[in-house]
Amino acid sequence: MDALVVVESVFGNTRRIAEAVAAGLGQRTHVRVVDVAEAVDAEAAAVRSADLLVVGGPTHAFGMTRASTRRSAAEQAGGGAVPAEVGLREWLAGLPPVEGRRIAAAFDTRADRPRLPGSAAAAALRRLRRLGFERVCGPESFRVSGTKGPLVDGEAERARLWGAALLARVTAREAERSGR
Repeated sequence: MDALVVVESVFGNTRRIAEAVAAGLGQRTHVRVVDVAEAVDAEAAAVRSADLLVVGGPTHAFGMTRASTRRSAAEQAGGGAVPAEVGLREWLAGLPPVEGRRIAAAFDTRADRPRLPGSAAAAALRRLRRLGFERVCGPESFRVSGTKGPLVDGEAERARLWGAALLARVTAREAERSGR
């Protein structure tokens, strides 16, 4: 099975989660992690051919990032950080509908605050379903301690386990479909 993890990361925390998810998936599958900016053109064929597409990004202003929230994050990062021109929102808006049975999952990172509304992962999954992807599970959120992070202790390991669970779900679904 081929899996593709497309990630948008501002401060590096979401990228670390994507790498951990890939480690969990990679136990029995071929998996690649690509930045959303790279996925715009160069990875179009990889998206179409992936058996499992996993997307992840930070939750900004209750959902996926926008140009304005990426500018704000770049300002918070300091050091002359340049905001990304393309985020998950724009990338997903440009994806064509998929043919055949394609499976997707989504995760996000968010500040570790109770009852914080909104989810980039939930919004991404809604868009993926409209494109014809079948979701393998609900959205998953991983916590960071504050706007810039770092990740809350244990979140990278939880992401690795989530990746392994995704693989198990996809494998079980495929076995059920093939009548095994």
